[in-house]
Amino acid sequence: MNEKELIPYIIVFFCFFLLIVLLYSRYLLTKREIEVEIEIGNGQTIGTREEQDDSFATMTTSVGTIAVLADGISGLSNGKMASMLTVNTFLNEFSKLNIDDNIQSFFSTTALLANREITQNLKGSGGGTTLASVIIDQNGYLHWGAVGDSLITIFRDGDFIRVNQKDIYENVLEERYLSGEMTINEIKTNPMRKRLINYLGFTGFKNIEIGNKAIRLMKKDKVFLCSDGVSDSLTEVEIENILSKEISPYDAAQEIIEVIEEKQLKSQDNATVVILANGW
Repeated sequence: MNEKELIPYIIVFFCFFLLIVLLYSRYLLTKREIEVEIEIGNGQTIGTREEQDDSFATMTTSVGTIAVLADGISGLSNGKMASMLTVNTFLNEFSKLNIDDNIQSFFSTTALLANREITQNLKGSGGGTTLASVIIDQNGYLHWGAVGDSLITIFRDGDFIRVNQKDIYENVLEERYLSGEMTINEIKTNPMRKRLINYLGFTGFKNIEIGNKAIRLMKKDKVFLCSDGVSDSLTEVEIENILSKEISPYDAAQEIIEVIEEKQLKSQDNATVVILANGW
């Protein structure tokens, strides 16, 4: 084969090589675009309780950023032990998680592991904790799992997007209302309406609530986790006014705690808040 006959092959090879270079460059640019920068803020107060039963922590790995908030049940002994053990279990298991692992399964498996650890440590005595946990992966998607009455919400463009539901007796009462068995007033006056019906450390615990589909976060979204010491003490409007400010997640979390403490409520529960801001 002479040089003239080789020219078409050389051209095809060059075009193929150029295509590979362009595709790889596009991949690098896309990868750079989907890298998510998360800024974290947190705040906590003991309230009027004798002990801080809330525990929380965050961690970032190649998989993404996890936030865990556990509210130890103050009405039971060993609430602090249960919340700390839960947070430590989730961080430990998250550190082992790989990019290709199923995140939804992670929440279920780890919650069952934490529940087993708690019940083994309780040895028949009372104790338990709520759980609110989220993972923001490297592509900017929010995965979550929760049990009890700690809340996960997304603050977006001045509005709250509710993520999880509270595991409280009020939900059962509302079902009875819908079936015509009771009135709204009977629900509001029921002294047991805020009683937890599912939590870690509960002998009847089976699983936690998990998001079936990851939520695509938008720029400037703020993922908001809090114990009921926050949600029972502040109105949605009060929290909205703080989160709407152009301040860091840390400053926002600190201001939320300051407002709670300024109210000086006689029966103020432990209060904890964690805020994860997506490119705030």
